[in-house]
Amino acid sequence: MSGSYDDRDGKIWMNGKLVEWRDANVHILTHAMHYASSVFEGERAYDGKIFKSVLHSERLLKSAKMVDFEIPYSVDEIENAKYGALNANGLKDAYVRAIAWRGAGEDMGVASLRNPVNLAVATWSWGNYYGDAKMKGAKLDVAKWQRPDPKTAPFEAKAAGLYMIATMSKHTAEANGCSDAMMMDYRGYVAEATGANIFFVKDGEVHTPKPDAFLNGITRQTVIEMLKTMDVRVHERHILPSELEDFSQCWLTGSAAEITPVGEIGDYNFEVGELTKSVSKNYEILVRQ
Repeated sequence: MSGSYDDRDGKIWMNGKLVEWRDANVHILTHAMHYASSVFEGERAYDGKIFKSVLHSERLLKSAKMVDFEIPYSVDEIENAKYGALNANGLKDAYVRAIAWRGAGEDMGVASLRNPVNLAVATWSWGNYYGDAKMKGAKLDVAKWQRPDPKTAPFEAKAAGLYMIATMSKHTAEANGCSDAMMMDYRGYVAEATGANIFFVKDGEVHTPKPDAFLNGITRQTVIEMLKTMDVRVHERHILPSELEDFSQCWLTGSAAEITPVGEIGDYNFEVGELTKSVSKNYEILVRQ
């Protein structure tokens, strides 16, 4: 499957039905298009099994509640929808995107309580999110935008509106010849990349930002537990940008990114070391168990 995302063969699960890919459309006055009233999940299937699927479905429901709407489907129904879309497209190894949003209805101002809530699931083949960076290490820019104060946005929700500054930061990074950008939080601490969490290595121990102003990713949590089984000490703490010169290795985690080594962030360089390679290898084994 290739080409424009709106012009492909296949099926998309939409509000209880499998529809033709090109027919999975919404009205121009859909509330989410104007006011970002949508939440989503990004997942990967390996050998026909969606990794941490139930956790993703549960988080989708929680995210919706955080942005003040209820998805009219249970976890089990969302699970059936995801596997229905996956199987309808004949895919075993694939990316899975579930999205819920406020649609077009009686409201078209900021409020949207009278508008219906929709759910859709699309699946497609997707290789390495950062291309060949998987082998040699991604090059990251340093974003000017910061993750906001928790009092200003529901950071624990995987909500579309929170990605606006991520999109702008990644566009700037790509224009500067980078794969992605590292973002700080509102206090100036290291936060994450635009769509992935970040880890550093110093003297054989791992350091990762405390998720008190950004999404605590499911892959992030998985990797922390995996590191503990490897007897690697993990420090979840606030990290200053100036500390990057003390770290020898770095990697990103996310459902799309999986485990992606980082070779460069701004003026700082990192090696794709043995611990990074071991984490990546162990994760590849874990997702197929």
